[in-house]
Amino acid sequence: MKVILLQEIKKVGKKGDVIEASDGYARNFLFPRKLAQEASDSNMHILNNKRENERKEKLAQLEAAQKLAGELKGKEITIKAKAGESGKLFGAITSKDVAELIKAQYKIEIDKKKIIMDTIKLAGGYDIEVKIYPEVSTKMKVIIVPQA
Repeated sequence: MKVILLQEIKKVGKKGDVIEASDGYARNFLFPRKLAQEASDSNMHILNNKRENERKEKLAQLEAAQKLAGELKGKEITIKAKAGESGKLFGAITSKDVAELIKAQYKIEIDKKKIIMDTIKLAGGYDIEVKIYPEVSTKMKVIIVPQA
């Protein structure tokens, strides 16, 4: 009997998979626990529509991420920070600071977890990477200007 899984089941399949299950397993275990439903024509049609909608949504998100990456590519962020004689900063510049400056300068909100950089403790220029979406990232430059 073909069934559509409604939840992930270990060693059987993931949610949305169509599997071949024995009649007893399906009727006595999967159906009563609402883990699966019969793979009738109407249920298969609903499943295919859901998959198509999810695919379209992911494609739209990917296009939006690529557009955003194009806007941020090669941009520079200048940060003025207090520093000592040798250029060593009082404090440090973190991904949170960079995310706030991107929002302030370019009106684009980026989560601080998506900014890949080391904590900056010296004045100078640094390259950072912004991961906007899986497989979509862009490079930016951060310039730290020391203040007395």
